[in-house]
Amino acid sequence: MSTRTGVLGRILGKQPIGSAFVTPYVVFIAAVFAYPLGFAVYMSFHDYFFTAPGAVVDRPFVGFDNYVTVLSDPAVRRAFGNVGIFLLINVPLTVVLSLLLAYALNGAIRWRGFFRVSYYVPYVSASVAVVGVWLFLFNSNGLVNSVLGPLAPDPSWLVNSKLAMPTVAIYVTWKQLGFFILLYLAALQNVSKDLYEAAAMDGAGRIKSFWNVTVPGVRPATTLVVLLATVTGANLFTEPYLLTGGGGPDGASASPVLVMYQRGIEQGNPDIGSAIGVLLVIGVLILALIERRFVSRED
Repeated sequence: MSTRTGVLGRILGKQPIGSAFVTPYVVFIAAVFAYPLGFAVYMSFHDYFFTAPGAVVDRPFVGFDNYVTVLSDPAVRRAFGNVGIFLLINVPLTVVLSLLLAYALNGAIRWRGFFRVSYYVPYVSASVAVVGVWLFLFNSNGLVNSVLGPLAPDPSWLVNSKLAMPTVAIYVTWKQLGFFILLYLAALQNVSKDLYEAAAMDGAGRIKSFWNVTVPGVRPATTLVVLLATVTGANLFTEPYLLTGGGGPDGASASPVLVMYQRGIEQGNPDIGSAIGVLLVIGVLILALIERRFVSRED
């Protein structure tokens, strides 16, 4: 009996009730994330294809052939380059704007509640509805081009090979800004007011106080914002699919997830799509580790 109790104790830990509450989430993670990822890795190393339900077919092991095919595909390489451009625009812009706006909304300003809700509304709005507004604003005869007049780009924003991805990056930044403002607002509550008072006594103005007190005080939140913006940006799919008609013009706004969908689902090559997905996961993990070490190096 004691041996059995000891084994259960090692499995459940010192807090068995806590382990019981965590178990459903662990099962959820295993079923929704771990198993699909493991199956994707399996498919990427085999000649895998869709068959009728219940059909038994041979799916031979092909080693790294699928990865060679993926890396030699110009469309895939361009998609990874596109998402790199997207992240270079989206991540810094998200960090700077969300921190500045959260700092402003944390102060005693008029209609503070209204502005907080206003910034959060785009994040919870349906993507299709919001995309419709942006298509109205940025199409060839849209409001933005009408305001710019002769300064408007030709071809227009979303059909311009150089401007399509930056336009998508700005759209995503604007739509998700409310969520990251919320994270920074929560982090600002933990910055002691005594630090601001000490900085003011030392003669620091608002800018110096912001740079020397606020920025270090919310550094853990900045690490989280950078990581979340990177992960969500690397999984970009809906925005180029809707805004540019599936990654146009000529793949200038295609993302790896969009190309993975096209190769794996539309063209019926799930092994190729899985190889793209595995490479994307590896790339995001490496990038996230680098960013975490760079952003939180002073913690």
